[in-house]
Amino acid sequence: MTDLKYPLKGACQCGGITYELAEPPLKVMACHCRQCQKLSTSAFSVTALVKASALTLHGELKFWERTSDSGNTNGAAFCPDCGNRIYHFNPADPEHIKLKPSTLEDTRVIQPTLHVWVSEKQDWFELPSGVEAHPRQP
Repeated sequence: MTDLKYPLKGACQCGGITYELAEPPLKVMACHCRQCQKLSTSAFSVTALVKASALTLHGELKFWERTSDSGNTNGAAFCPDCGNRIYHFNPADPEHIKLKPSTLEDTRVIQPTLHVWVSEKQDWFELPSGVEAHPRQP
């Protein structure tokens, strides 16, 4: 969005972790895989791919990792007090972070232009027309 003023501020639910995002996301995507459905307790999870250098964090995060279907490591960084996820990461790609943009104070950035893992999407959810979609991770 062109009318957003950077840096944008964000925080976990309890405020123990805060951050600033210095520049717009490279892309915003909705993931419909079963793991993201569990994470979000909804039909999909929204992720904003950002440069790691554009994120300034305050507070001490806790980390958890799992192996994805592709064999990559999918790490999660979250608040140790409230458990709110702040971002996901792949240790093999340290230059990028998958920010959970619902933690931003101004959530207008949440406009997915890409839907992934639509092979596992909930039947009741209709994909928006004209938006790029992939059955799995592209």
